[in-house]
Amino acid sequence: MSAPAPFPKIPPQRRARLLDPPTGPVRVVIDTDTANEIDDQFALMWALQSPDRIRIEAVLAEPYSFAHHRPELLAAAARLESQDEPEPENAAIDAFSGWARRLAEAGRDVRDVEFVDPPEGMERSYSEILRVYDRAGADPDGLVFRGAARYMPAPDEPVDSPAVRRLIELALEPSDDPLYVVAIGCVTNVASAIVLEPAIIDRIVVLWTSGYPTWSPRSNTDSLNLVQDVPASRILFESGVPLIYFPGYYIGAQLRLSLPEMERWVQGRGPAGDFLHELYTNNPLHEQRAIDDHFGRTWVMWDMITIAWLIEPAWVPTGLVPTPTLDSELRWIPQEGEQRLMREAHGIDRDAIFRDFFRKLDAGAR
Repeated sequence: MSAPAPFPKIPPQRRARLLDPPTGPVRVVIDTDTANEIDDQFALMWALQSPDRIRIEAVLAEPYSFAHHRPELLAAAARLESQDEPEPENAAIDAFSGWARRLAEAGRDVRDVEFVDPPEGMERSYSEILRVYDRAGADPDGLVFRGAARYMPAPDEPVDSPAVRRLIELALEPSDDPLYVVAIGCVTNVASAIVLEPAIIDRIVVLWTSGYPTWSPRSNTDSLNLVQDVPASRILFESGVPLIYFPGYYIGAQLRLSLPEMERWVQGRGPAGDFLHELYTNNPLHEQRAIDDHFGRTWVMWDMITIAWLIEPAWVPTGLVPTPTLDSELRWIPQEGEQRLMREAHGIDRDAIFRDFFRKLDAGAR
């Protein structure tokens, strides 16, 4: 597999400054696969309601697709039909077994499960971004851009798009402040911008949530954000771009909301609150995965972790760690040669995050 041209190096002192937690309002681009489930909408809505900390300069639509799950789902269904299903070896296999079992109990054929392709995923995300703006009562004019309609086929093959061009333009604007790129999906747009214009590397700070902590021995194949576009994911860690990494598993996974909380603190809080409540009670992944009730269930609002850190870094404690790379099995390994630091989350104050979110919804409804 080919690699992009060498990326410029950032002097250690400047890298350290870029990785420092923000202390005031920041310039932000949000790069999002907004329609793939419901957490992106919650994150974008919260950002729109936090103008004192977050100045949104663009929102970029990412592609998405769950189609890579089809072989594992079909295999789980075959095991179930043969009545020779082995004990699950890990959480991912267990999830597919449960998914196949729920479909069978509902009388649905696994082959009929809809998986959109990346181009449709991007278009759905673009439309959903506009819908969030509408429900927030905000003006999206000149701020929302279509992104990549496919994933990067190789590290030296960026996918150009209006979103990528706008990201490069904003990053290169004269400013003493870095541009924070909040990546809450796969990173096709972000990696493509870095490859097309490497000069942006020392002018942006990328916030990305995916996968496992870098100290975990597990393969990151469970992470949707990472596995959809592996070449783009590798570029994020190997290019030297200043990176704030938020592990989804163990850390972001704590951002769970229940239906009683939605009914008590979100429903009735103006058009924004009612919109988010409707999303929660009609989660598209519930239909896809044959989940037919909310009894005893919660849903993870993964992507809110990045917005939380920008609003108040103390809510998501982080530390500086060596930037790893990914091996052929998508496990973390140390990078050879020069050691670069990134910032990684190691904790989260779930209650403080949702209290701020609920308060802003309530204030916006008045």
